[in-house]
Amino acid sequence: MNIIYRKANLFDIEKLIQFRLDFLTEDRGELPDDVKSNIVLQLKEYFTRHIGNDFIAFLAEAENQIVSGAFLVIIERPANPSFITGRIGTVLNVFTYPKFRRQGIATNILKELIKTAKDENLSFLELSATKKGRPLYEKLGFKIKNSHNTDMRLQLV
Repeated sequence: MNIIYRKANLFDIEKLIQFRLDFLTEDRGELPDDVKSNIVLQLKEYFTRHIGNDFIAFLAEAENQIVSGAFLVIIERPANPSFITGRIGTVLNVFTYPKFRRQGIATNILKELIKTAKDENLSFLELSATKKGRPLYEKLGFKIKNSHNTDMRLQLV
């Protein structure tokens, strides 16, 4: 099977939305219809505004169907000693459909993502790893964050 690796563009928005929904369904279970429709609306707007700017989707396709992918969100903040360039990346939605797992496809996508992050002058990449995904990330050089800070969140919606 011939796998094509590429970055998504504005013509891929519908595919990206379905890919994101499939990822969320596997991660969280079936989504209620109202939640799903709200997510679809937000994703259409988000992808339209951000693809090619501060959002890059890396895709692997076979026979014009996405078989695996990963998202990179670039964030710019005032620099500090932890991110001297002021630019960091968050890796999201690393997902391979079950039929295509354990073939090195996600590894290839992440290697391209890491190369792009370096080209974009990002200080670091961060992600949240599942137990299943952790060995892949460690193989590529990701390390568990040993921070003296405690991650906190204030839920607003």
